[in-house]
Amino acid sequence: MSYRYPESFVFYRKLNKKFTKAVSSQGCFILDENGKRYFDAAGGAVVVNIGHAVPEIADALSGQARVLPYVNGTQFTHDAVETLAAELAEILPGTLKYSYFLSSGSEANEAAVKLARQYWYEKGIASKWKIISRTPSYHGNTLTALSLSGREHYRSVFGPLLTEFPRIAAPDPYRHPGCKACTGELLEEEIVKQGPETVAAFIAEPIIGSSAGAVVPSREYYQRVSEVCKKYDVLFIADEVMAGMGRTGKWFSFEHFDFIPDILVSGKGINGGVVPLSVLVSKKEIVDQLAAGSGYFNHAQTYTHSPVTCAAGIATLRYLKKHKLVERCAEMGEVLGNRLHDLREFPVVGDVRGKGLMWAVEFVQDRKTKAPFARSEKFAERFTEAVFQNGVILWNNVGHVDGTNGDLVMIAPPFTVSDQEIEDFIKCFKKSLEQVI
Repeated sequence: MSYRYPESFVFYRKLNKKFTKAVSSQGCFILDENGKRYFDAAGGAVVVNIGHAVPEIADALSGQARVLPYVNGTQFTHDAVETLAAELAEILPGTLKYSYFLSSGSEANEAAVKLARQYWYEKGIASKWKIISRTPSYHGNTLTALSLSGREHYRSVFGPLLTEFPRIAAPDPYRHPGCKACTGELLEEEIVKQGPETVAAFIAEPIIGSSAGAVVPSREYYQRVSEVCKKYDVLFIADEVMAGMGRTGKWFSFEHFDFIPDILVSGKGINGGVVPLSVLVSKKEIVDQLAAGSGYFNHAQTYTHSPVTCAAGIATLRYLKKHKLVERCAEMGEVLGNRLHDLREFPVVGDVRGKGLMWAVEFVQDRKTKAPFARSEKFAERFTEAVFQNGVILWNNVGHVDGTNGDLVMIAPPFTVSDQEIEDFIKCFKKSLEQVI
């Protein structure tokens, strides 16, 4: 059978591609129907943090499905959601404790924006509704989340459907070190420009994911941003969908910068890559305001607080703790980072950056000027396909430089990755790069 449109009845996202059929997975590897093994150096879409096909997660899912597979979150609570929320609270700082579970990062970011708006509305400041985001950025595919995302190839298509929220440049220490975007000054300027009385929140990935390629801003940047948010009564929403749940060597990437957001959004790694699960976590002060006002969060979805997905979350969290995988992520991140820096021997490698087991390699046409490849060359796509044919899975991104140009790949293997697997991966990376060049 040919796994492509229109021979298959699947509506594939890519309609001009013939898909390889995966049949099983284990640890850091995926097996296709022809018996070929692929090293999953990207954890899917930076999702699989504990490794593929972990029996404990499968057992948790099946056990919960046999006892209480579904209840509506507006009608019942249950052991799985109570336990997961309590165990998350143990690893979260300050009053950032109250968890609202959904099914994807997009949904959780959408809910976070609604929560920020409802908080100010119930506080009697109905003029606060604007959410300031950064570009490049990505916060999801639902309409509000997409409105906040600095991804021009999406906006060019769906622009008429999107809300025009204000955006500022994201920090880019590689291309623009020391500029206002890297110091935090841009945020204050934008809040003043918009009018503080209209700005409800600022949303950002503390360590920027695939949209910019594992960019790690300075501690001083987030100290400044946090001060600005407090000064103008603006909530800070930390989007930890990609970088959270241990991916950067700490439970959450904001912990690298010594600040606590008002609202946290996480997903991907929270579910072990098995079922759709995400979470919005709020500070107590925000929940208290709703409790004293309307008495409810004006947001609900069919699978909010779903027992089966929460069971997967509990099993994943406990697996991470039991095997000390967050600590292992930090340790193996040093190994991976050191080996990735060896790639600078290739003139097309402009920058190597990241934290823990979330890294990016940015490709450039000219290392001295940092000029990107022309988009017509599709360098990232060609390289990703070459490395795939050689048995390694990577996640590419394009357009981060100016909305159109810019080529990079994300490297984010499971936390269980070994030294030898990293060594084999680097050899394959180099081989594939030589083929493409």
